Amino acid sequence: MDINQLNCFISVAQTLNFSEAARRNFVSQSTVSRYISELEKEFGVQLFTRSHRDVVMTHEGKTLLPYAIEIVNTLGKAKQVISQMQRGGTGKITIGCDVTSMDFPSKCLADFTASYPGITVDFKRLDAADRSQAITGGEFDFCFMPRDMVPESSGIETLVTHTEPLTVLAAKSGKWVRKKSVGLSELADEKLVLLSESAAPILYMEIMDLLHTFHVAPEIESTYDDWMSVYAAVLSEMGVCIVPQSLSSFSAQERTVSLPIEDAETGVAYVMAWSKSISNPVAKHFIDTVRKYAAGDDSGYGL
Repeated sequence: MDINQLNCFISVAQTLNFSEAARRNFVSQSTVSRYISELEKEFGVQLFTRSHRDVVMTHEGKTLLPYAIEIVNTLGKAKQVISQMQRGGTGKITIGCDVTSMDFPSKCLADFTASYPGITVDFKRLDAADRSQAITGGEFDFCFMPRDMVPESSGIETLVTHTEPLTVLAAKSGKWVRKKSVGLSELADEKLVLLSESAAPILYMEIMDLLHTFHVAPEIESTYDDWMSVYAAVLSEMGVCIVPQSLSSFSAQERTVSLPIEDAETGVAYVMAWSKSISNPVAKHFIDTVRKYAAGDDSGYGL
């Protein structure tokens, strides 16, 4: 049984005329007759009784008709949906973001949702312990994270999106108000509040290595698993924090200052990662959007 047989059967049932059914389906009358015979053989019943003047549908034919219509309509809808998804019309993607990787994907998503309003985007924090499973196991279509956090796997594809410098975020009070930049040595007597090693292991490691390299050992007042807690601690003047430049943009600028580090080259490389076997039909559209903004190398942050 195939869709052409069902289409011809429906046309004959609706018109009770083999010639008209042939015209509607752009085939010969003999082809229509063959299709009906093949269906009758498959079901083991007669679907129509035919004479020189009349075509009459049998009880079995009347029983089959609504099912045939449902099958043809369902297949047509499936083709339409898949076609729309291929064109970027409808669908869904799920995005996972590391706690420090919010700014870049949000700008890509603003472009993507404007270009493809019919595609639903599910945006979640990426905090799975097994990141390889998160990427390849189907939980997320795409994951944004520091490059050094991507698990080693031949099944994972990556695109370097940008490299982001580290900055010092402080409450807008005291000596910080007048500053345009800060040297690492100035942090020696400061208290630090940081994203915890478990929440942002690559960022935490980069900060510790940076401080060690410059022989600076400030007191770490507290570490937190979420950015809002770190930000609240900074506002409360419990200490200053070191964060990627874009993360500081999520803070209230009238209450904080974001200061570049003047005596060290800092930078964390970020990537978008996805499974090489991704099957989501709208994935290509998202990859194309991200490529417009991605550096593709470690050339620097900026959109």
